[in-house]
Amino acid sequence: MRSHYCGDLDECHIGTIVTLTGWVHRRRDHGGVIFLDVRDRQGLVQVVYHPDSPEPFAVADQVRSEYVVQLQGRVRPREDSAINPNLKTGRIELVGQKLEIINRSKAPPFPLNDYANPGEEVRLKYRFMDLRRPQMQERLQTRSKITSFIRRFLERESFIDVETPTLTKSTPEGARDYLVPSRLHPGKFFALPQSPQLFKQLLMMSGIDRYYQIARCYRDEDLRHDRQPEFTQIDIEASFVSADEIRELTEKMLRYVFMEVGSINLGEIPVLTHKEATQRFGTDRPDLRNPLELVDVDSLVVESGFEVFKRAAVDDQSRVAALLVPNAANKMSRRQLDGCVKYVQELGGKGLAYIKVNDSGAGLSGLQSPILKFLIEDEVHSILQEVKAKTGDIVFFGADDRKVVNETLGVFRNYIADLLEITKDGYQACWVVDFPMFEITADGNLAPEHHPFAQPQCSADELIENPRDAKAHAYDIVINGYEIGGGSLRNHDSSVQRAVFKALNMGQEAEVKFKFLLEALDLGCPPHGGIALGLDRLVMILTGSESIRDVIAFPKTQSSACPLTDAPSEVDFHQLRELRIDLKSS
Repeated sequence: MRSHYCGDLDECHIGTIVTLTGWVHRRRDHGGVIFLDVRDRQGLVQVVYHPDSPEPFAVADQVRSEYVVQLQGRVRPREDSAINPNLKTGRIELVGQKLEIINRSKAPPFPLNDYANPGEEVRLKYRFMDLRRPQMQERLQTRSKITSFIRRFLERESFIDVETPTLTKSTPEGARDYLVPSRLHPGKFFALPQSPQLFKQLLMMSGIDRYYQIARCYRDEDLRHDRQPEFTQIDIEASFVSADEIRELTEKMLRYVFMEVGSINLGEIPVLTHKEATQRFGTDRPDLRNPLELVDVDSLVVESGFEVFKRAAVDDQSRVAALLVPNAANKMSRRQLDGCVKYVQELGGKGLAYIKVNDSGAGLSGLQSPILKFLIEDEVHSILQEVKAKTGDIVFFGADDRKVVNETLGVFRNYIADLLEITKDGYQACWVVDFPMFEITADGNLAPEHHPFAQPQCSADELIENPRDAKAHAYDIVINGYEIGGGSLRNHDSSVQRAVFKALNMGQEAEVKFKFLLEALDLGCPPHGGIALGLDRLVMILTGSESIRDVIAFPKTQSSACPLTDAPSEVDFHQLRELRIDLKSS
């Protein structure tokens, strides 16, 4: 039906008669001459219809936005005054010779131009329309290119693409499973995989040696702009490798993809320990484009007259941290400072103290702060000297439980950098390594920091004796403050894996739930490790999108619903009866 895509035409086609198909993006009537902008997945081209071609001109007079058409025309150069440098086909146009309406369209629910800003609910309800927008077409094409580049790279590195089951056993991996009832096994359920973790380990035990998969995964968890209940990950596992080798492979792959997609050089990728990252940036996902860093001042305020500082300074589980913001004193009003305090409180902090340095050489009289009355001059001088504060700076403080301080100041650090526009452009990656094996939950129990299959950096006996201090051979790759991927070396010794389960109080439960894994570990398991990278987040970053929902063809809302298909929905009574499921009202 067509000889070319609209967006592929350029000056080399001048004089050629072409046949195009697509949607009418816009129709303009200029004094008897009708201009149609016709769009397909490759772009948009302008077609001119003159009254001296009465038949196609009459059809052009009928068409409206989003009509589906087939047309024929001769390519010609635009006049100099009509050249559009912002359009791929902006130096040429078609003189229309034929035009057929293939299908008509009702008025679209929203305009498909760059200026329209329909609400997300409307966009997702009419997603098939939203995807017609050139910006969305470009994002999905970029996503396709990225997966192609990744496959090409991994296959060159001798990795084998293996599909793993999507109906599997429910296993704990940090979020709730989506359960699928089994009709043939009444009362029993499959689970949709949160990741192919156990199967890729079993593939290593099978001698596959190097595996990869572009895998669909599912997690029933509360959503954020960079999370979805179903998502895609680039899953990689290899045998007889070190953590350094996995990181080197991942780094090489990312450099290749960034260069191929956007001619982007990722530059040096520093390696931070988990402890260093949380100390300096308050998070294990630091955005290194932001120059601001946290500084511990606990030792300077142990005798402070400000009780909030003193209590936190003498508590091993707490922290007093300062955040120096250079040249902010003249940029921030009192109202904005009060807004910062409120913002941190909304994040879960008790408050946010600050000292505004109006004149660093004038002692206390050169400072402005609600907490000055509680501090002595020597104490203030030591703090300002420690953080290297100068005239015009503001120093913010957090004092509370270490986790609270890290979480609140870690987020506030990015908030204030965005507010003052000091975050650099471009891309900045880093590795975060030496994660704790476990995190302490609110009820004081242990939970896996990543998952229970990561290899500890200590022996099985040392892990059981002191699990809270154990570190894992685990690593995350972070780009612009987003965790793009995470991985680890795995337990290839069943005694170490059993020690991890014992530390998690899963001893007997694990023997039943993970019997197949433990048996496999006892039958000649090679040392192995891997990493999983979030494809959706990677595409989001490379396309400059604000949410992963903008790079997924048919995403869910933040409430895990699909406005397009009205899913999830009620199920017919007969289907439930066949599954032996009886619904009860809450």
